[in-house]
Amino acid sequence: MKAIINANIVLTNGILWDGVILIENDKIKEVKAQRDIKIPDSAEIIDACGAYVGPGFVDIHVHNGIGFSTSYDTIEASKYFLKHGETSILATPSYGMNFDALMKAFRSIKEAMDSGEAKSVKGIYSEGPYTNPKYGSHADLNPWRHGIKEEEYKAIVDEAGEYINVWTIAPELAGIHEFAKYARKVNPNVKFALGHSEATPAQIRAMGNCLPKILTHAMCATGRQKAFVLGFGPDEYCFKEPDMYAELISDSFGIHVHPEMQQLLLHTKGLDKVILITDCTYYENPIPEKYTGVTDLNFDHQGHIAGSKLTMDMACRNIMTHTNCGIAQAFKMASTNPAKALGLDEEIGSIDVGKTADLVFVDDKFNVKNVMLGGEIQTF
Repeated sequence: MKAIINANIVLTNGILWDGVILIENDKIKEVKAQRDIKIPDSAEIIDACGAYVGPGFVDIHVHNGIGFSTSYDTIEASKYFLKHGETSILATPSYGMNFDALMKAFRSIKEAMDSGEAKSVKGIYSEGPYTNPKYGSHADLNPWRHGIKEEEYKAIVDEAGEYINVWTIAPELAGIHEFAKYARKVNPNVKFALGHSEATPAQIRAMGNCLPKILTHAMCATGRQKAFVLGFGPDEYCFKEPDMYAELISDSFGIHVHPEMQQLLLHTKGLDKVILITDCTYYENPIPEKYTGVTDLNFDHQGHIAGSKLTMDMACRNIMTHTNCGIAQAFKMASTNPAKALGLDEEIGSIDVGKTADLVFVDDKFNVKNVMLGGEIQTF
């Protein structure tokens, strides 16, 4: 038994000041105000020293961390993000990988997960390969311009198997329905995300039982149908659909998504349907002159934005700056909502009795003080 004391506990409906969390083995056993709880004499005491204790961050879209690929260096990458409170991540291969690289990535991630050394890796989020090659960084180098081929997609889906949580798709592509149906056949629990796309509402709705329930990095790498007026594309479709989650990259300068647009997203979707992601990548291309001073973004060989250098603690701090939301709301977008979107909320994503004790201790600026994974305080 462990007892976390002197904690400001971040719950889904607010903050429990001066709270106590009892943990037995790897599960949360009790959550109460200090005055209302009896701590067993045999319990190991963990003093939070007044820190905010919230559910561990769930980063569903993350490619790389300081040179460690979540696809090829999965164990090392998971350790890096764990230091920043990310107790659950989805390793994220990208649309820029060719067939052989993507197959190698799936095998590498599965091997890391099976080893037991990448405990924070919950599965795979494949950003592609079947996205619109017109959109995204390094677009001119996209290796999937040849279209969707049955022999390729069956091999890809079979290799990913039950390890895959999310496929990003562009519904306007010829053959995408066949791919999605096969992906759902192989893994009935898989989710589809709408991204790198210029699909119309009719094309999206035509996905039927494979309808996307997540928008990949909202307001980034999407197109709209225009005729001298603002069109209605993937972003607007997500804004309108109440059951759809929207991913958000909240970098410090608001370059991926302007701060006013972040506020609009929260206003339109509500706090329950926005998911903070890092989209963390690693490139050594120079920073374009117009972005001088930007330290948390990456750029492709043409000077276009190519993901970020964010970790989730940074993303939480940024969303509070840009939208004036509070700590509890930031935790909802960084932990609770992504867990729900993946269907993992019975185990993670909030501090509730019976859930896994994946916790992060932060100050009021989201500086990480401690991380607990499966009931164990991590040392770095």
